[in-house]
Amino acid sequence: MPGQPDLGRADLVSMLAELTAKPADQVPDRIGSMELAWLVHLVEQRYDRRLDLTDDQLAGIRTVDDALAVLHTSLTAPADG
Repeated sequence: MPGQPDLGRADLVSMLAELTAKPADQVPDRIGSMELAWLVHLVEQRYDRRLDLTDDQLAGIRTVDDALAVLHTSLTAPADG
């Protein structure tokens, strides 16, 4: 479907592998604040879109799956402007 992001779990794991210089199969499921900032930055670059995540959304991200859910929701929300 046009306009739908193709962001998947494997994409996020690959991004984290790049940050940690580890193979994707060795990237832990839990992510910290530095990893989260990295993911948001790369997703914003990849989709050329600024993500305005709330404090509650950010606080709820503790795992790769949490990040995928929040980032996907943010990407599919209508852009302001």
